[in-house]
Amino acid sequence: MKKFLLSFVSLFFLLVISTLIILSTIGIETNRFNNFISNKINKSNKNFFVELNDINFKIDIKEISLFLETLNPKLLYRNTALPVKSVKVYIDFFSILKTDGKINKINLSFNQINTYELKKISSVFKPSNLTSFLNNNVKGGKINGEIDIFLNENNLFDNFITRGSVSNLDTKISKDLIIKNTSFNFFADKSDILLRNISSKNEIFKVEKGDLKIKLDPKINLTANFKTHIKFTENKKKVLTLIKKIKYLQNLKSIEAKLNSNFDVSFDKTYKIERYNYISSGEIINANLNINKLVKNSYLEEINPEMYIQNSKFNSKISLNKNSFSLVGKYSLDKDRFQKFNFESYKSGKNLNLKFDLDYDELLNFQIINYKKPKNQLANISATFLKKDDFVQIKDLMYKENQNKISIKDLKIKNNQFLSLKELTVYTKDKNEKNNDFNIKFGKNIIINGSHYDARNLSKFLNQTNQSKRYSQINNDIEINFSNIIAPLSEKLKNFKLIGKIEKGRFKKITSKGDFGRNNYLDISMKNDEIRNKQYLEIYSDLSKPLLAEYNFFKGLTGGKLLYTSVIEKNLSISNLKIENFKVINAPGMVKLLTLADLGGLADLAEGEGISFDILEIQLEKSGDNLKFNEILALGPSISVLMDGYQNSKITSLRGTLVPAKTLNKVISKIPIIGDIIIPKEAGEGLFGISFKMKGPPGQIKTSINPIRTITPRFIQKIIDKSKKTK
Repeated sequence: MKKFLLSFVSLFFLLVISTLIILSTIGIETNRFNNFISNKINKSNKNFFVELNDINFKIDIKEISLFLETLNPKLLYRNTALPVKSVKVYIDFFSILKTDGKINKINLSFNQINTYELKKISSVFKPSNLTSFLNNNVKGGKINGEIDIFLNENNLFDNFITRGSVSNLDTKISKDLIIKNTSFNFFADKSDILLRNISSKNEIFKVEKGDLKIKLDPKINLTANFKTHIKFTENKKKVLTLIKKIKYLQNLKSIEAKLNSNFDVSFDKTYKIERYNYISSGEIINANLNINKLVKNSYLEEINPEMYIQNSKFNSKISLNKNSFSLVGKYSLDKDRFQKFNFESYKSGKNLNLKFDLDYDELLNFQIINYKKPKNQLANISATFLKKDDFVQIKDLMYKENQNKISIKDLKIKNNQFLSLKELTVYTKDKNEKNNDFNIKFGKNIIINGSHYDARNLSKFLNQTNQSKRYSQINNDIEINFSNIIAPLSEKLKNFKLIGKIEKGRFKKITSKGDFGRNNYLDISMKNDEIRNKQYLEIYSDLSKPLLAEYNFFKGLTGGKLLYTSVIEKNLSISNLKIENFKVINAPGMVKLLTLADLGGLADLAEGEGISFDILEIQLEKSGDNLKFNEILALGPSISVLMDGYQNSKITSLRGTLVPAKTLNKVISKIPIIGDIIIPKEAGEGLFGISFKMKGPPGQIKTSINPIRTITPRFIQKIIDKSKKTK
């Protein structure tokens, strides 16, 4: 009995297993359900037409469910054949026992199709942006997929699930951007679309791995993550056209980088972006940027207008109203010597915060304090900035190079105009000797105190025509105290004190005094006539050379006392300069003039001991960049010179007359009758002189003379009149 029962049970299980194997593989062929299934599908959607072949009754072991399957059915949508490989219909068999059966799910498995077939199928759907993009921008590629259609109690569409894969797809995003060899797996239902294991490439990037999820209900939300390898060079013109359209990449010439990117975007019902977050990190292996705008300033010299970056880590976060970026690594300005740097930026609304810390070994020149950092000497620069539209605030800046230090705190600039400064501290050395050690504090008053200030290049700074505009927002009283000022030509000014008032970036009142030593002093005063809207400036110096060193016109001048007076009205100044008892030594322009005039003895004297002059008087007018010399008169025992002309940044033009042996002319002119004959008061010929012209751009002035022409009595009389005034 036991053996019988055991055999029966074994036989039963064998029968069950065999049945399951048959039902899960081959199935049982039947035609009973053909019409039932066809009618249900056709009635669910009038656009569908289905014609089934033989049906197999099978079991789905995974879902533990019975289903009906037919291979290669005829399925039409709007009279367009769909490439269906098989149809599986999951039926509620208990409902079949009733008068009306119910279908739970329909599974459609498609044959592999290409984009051409997909475009043909998509043509039967209503026109949309998707179908238009598909038809015009997508080519190549192969698609494998299946779809599960779920029906409700009334056998009407309720939901769906589709899955499959896409390979070797080419997509034209824009004229200059074509993405090739795109492959991914996909999953989608009524509320979600998921793309997995995305890979793609084009001329500038390669997506090595990526995932994309789109949530459609209740609002549209898109999330994605990608691992990308970017590489492009300047010679790819199409790529450059695309890059130039992106503001932050316009100066990028080449780059190779690896990125890990994540983004999250939400849309409202009108497809307007509600929320946007982009997070990216990675490494810039190497990059090349154009920095022409950065190089064009007075502090940077001899810098290649390109920057190279390598082995740098970066992190980026971007949202609708906020974004941040950090980059840490190495940079170079010559593609040879790489230095460390750290850069951070944070933007919230219109506020952009910047922070950087870098080592710097290129040439650096701060002319206003006569400090020059040599090339290959390593310095460190760190700063924190705030930028909003045209407003810039340097919260703090620190420059360090050995013992040299420059510190700035709370500097504010708007529209390239200086607004205010909390504090500036400077300490520098020149040839191992201290040349700057001072502090500037801004408040209600500007207070400048220090033991040393190097003013050898100060006149260059003051003569720049745009300086007053840059500082037009300054309206403060000012007080300056320097123990030592290094003046041009190695002169030193001690115990310099100045009290004044600045309005709209210009001095309105000045009272100052300094000591050159050996009973030589400098006095500067400026008064303001508010009624006439004029300023009166007077400068007196027992030493003229330090004040004139910047001007090539006075090159070679030594000795003499200087008096400068000027009346300033708006943008026009009318001035007079007077220097007494001085010499001109080795002045190239003077030597050349004397040589051309065949006055070799005087030329030798000018190159040796120098030519002495009793007085120099200049009447000039300055308007903007233009300087007009109404009269330049120099009187000396050897020669006298009378000139006029003009000068600007582009050209210098002077013409005049040189009279040798002034002393002899004086003697002759004092002889009764003879002097009147030789030097008549009416027009006519007079004593012999040299007529000359000096004209040309800076550094290229050409001198020409007319040794034949004699000077007119008017010119001689001018010299004589001036001579009488000097007695």
